[in-house]
Amino acid sequence: MIRTTAVPRSVRAGAAAASVLGMVALAGCSATTSDATPTAAPDKTSAPSSTGAAGSSASGAAYKNGTYSADGSYSTPESVEKISVTVTLANDVITKVEVKGTPTKRESQQYQGQFIGGISSEVVGKKIDEISVSRVAGSSLTSGGFNKAIDEIKVEAKA
Repeated sequence: MIRTTAVPRSVRAGAAAASVLGMVALAGCSATTSDATPTAAPDKTSAPSSTGAAGSSASGAAYKNGTYSADGSYSTPESVEKISVTVTLANDVITKVEVKGTPTKRESQQYQGQFIGGISSEVVGKKIDEISVSRVAGSSLTSGGFNKAIDEIKVEAKA
C-alpha cells in the first residue's frame, strides 16, 4: 500500500514560485550591447518629485536625482535591434520611464510595442538597483537592451 501525505498549500505555492523564478532567470539570457548616450544632465532646477532635493542625492542615496537616457541594443534571430530608454530618478527610485524603439523588422516592431506598453508597470516606483526585467508583456529579447541601458544610466547617475 502506498501512503501519501498532503502537502500544505504554502509549500506548493513556494515551490511553484521558485520554479517560475528559475525560468524567468533563464529567459533573460541573451547577448546584448549598449551605447550610453546621456541626453540630459541631472535636473538642477527642479526636483523630480516632492521628496528629493533638486540635483542632489538624498541621504544615503546611491544615485543623483534627475532624468537620464541611454540606448540599449539586443540581438534577434533576424537582426540587431535598438531601443532608447529615459528614466527619471528620485531618491534612487524610478518615478518615470520612457522607452522608444526603432525596430528594423516587423516582428521586432510587435515585440517592442508590447514591451513599451508594459514596462512602466514593471519598474516605476521601484529602486533602480532592484530592477532587472526578463520578460515584459510577452517580449523577452527587448528586456536585454533595456537592462543594458539601465546599467549605463546607473553609471551616469552615480552619486
